[in-house]
Amino acid sequence: MEYAPHTDEDLAEMLAVLGLSSLDDLFEQIPEQVRAPADVDALGLPQPLAEAEVVEHLRALAARNTTVDDAVCWLGGGVYDHYVPALVGAVIGKPEFATAYTPYQPEMSQGVLQALFEFQTIVSEVLGLPVANASLYDGATALVEAMVLCVGSQPSRTKVVVGGTLDPRFREILATYAPGMGLDLVEVAPVDGVLPAADVAAAATDAAAVIVQHPNVLGLLEDVPGLAEAAHAAGARLVVSFDPLLAGVLEPPGRLGADVVTADALSVGNAMSFGGPGAGLLACRMQDVRRLPGRLVGETVDLAGKRGYVLTLQAREQHIRREKATSNICTNQSLNALAVAVYLAWLGPQGLRTLGETALAGAAAVEERLRAVGLPPAHGGGVFGKELAYRVPDPAAFVAELGSRGHLVGPVVSVAGEELVLVAVTEQRTAEQMDALARAVAEVLQDNGRTA
Repeated sequence: MEYAPHTDEDLAEMLAVLGLSSLDDLFEQIPEQVRAPADVDALGLPQPLAEAEVVEHLRALAARNTTVDDAVCWLGGGVYDHYVPALVGAVIGKPEFATAYTPYQPEMSQGVLQALFEFQTIVSEVLGLPVANASLYDGATALVEAMVLCVGSQPSRTKVVVGGTLDPRFREILATYAPGMGLDLVEVAPVDGVLPAADVAAAATDAAAVIVQHPNVLGLLEDVPGLAEAAHAAGARLVVSFDPLLAGVLEPPGRLGADVVTADALSVGNAMSFGGPGAGLLACRMQDVRRLPGRLVGETVDLAGKRGYVLTLQAREQHIRREKATSNICTNQSLNALAVAVYLAWLGPQGLRTLGETALAGAAAVEERLRAVGLPPAHGGGVFGKELAYRVPDPAAFVAELGSRGHLVGPVVSVAGEELVLVAVTEQRTAEQMDALARAVAEVLQDNGRTA
């Protein structure tokens, strides 16, 4: 509830039930030195405001943000300005979905379970592998769970090879989890913005998994078949973090040899929302289905022969003994996952292809325009998707100066010890906006002593 005050009578009744005489007795177990002082003014907090004043204050804070309604969005790095149709909000806003409790009891949750089953089916198609779970928290945790899955299948192997072109935030999160699992992460450096399969093959000896991103954090396409061959030759599994909205123009990694494919679905039917919430996608082969983290919805029939849906193969910590659990992830992002399913169903195969073609053509047009004003991509020889990386003297200042001119670019990412600025193109960008970006970039370069 938004506002649920306790009256003096409520407090007295609670204390009577507990056999206490005051609220101080209720909190006596908390050490005095960590309690708030009786004189709240000693905390130095601002004076209380009326409701109308609080609303006005929040509006003023919100006005300090620059949104995609105020400027042209070229932001990349996993959060993209894709169009979300009104249909998505109309479906996920239905009370049956928006207020649905987690579907432990199948007899009460058939609608939610069926929706998640459809979601799994769509994700399986988009990622190119036969089985997908009912979603995870986000792309980063999905990647961690993929690592756990691979290591669990070969517990004698404790080495994991990580591509240097993986999103630095993902690399950081993998590095956070690895020590607790006794894992040794080995990073392979890129050459001209991509991973050499020969270097991956050399590093993969005795590894449980090879983890890469496609397209990578620089927007370049990796050689997934070559990386799969290198990983498999060493007895390791290939994990690929993929952009699902390029599945209409790029062959899904699961069909190119990847054993586990993950994705971040923040921009797939979900609003950018300053970075979340979204959903993590994960798909694998049938041989790993019993190690699949999170939830898995299965289709069955009841005693009357009618089709029904249930949570199945629940090998998570919530359902079995901890030491035998494959993961301690017990939940999923049902509402955000439903948004993914509705959005991809709305697009359909042809729509997904058109979206991808439009984004790739737009990225090529932006690359040409920026090259013409003196800013070629950092790795001009690579094949790129909808995103490019640029080398500038002061990346943070470059981003700020373009922002002041009404163009949101970035983020700045660190790859192989170098900081680069990302520029992404979605189906929403127009030729006029591309021309305006090129002019703005030319102005910034000129102001900093660089000309075409």
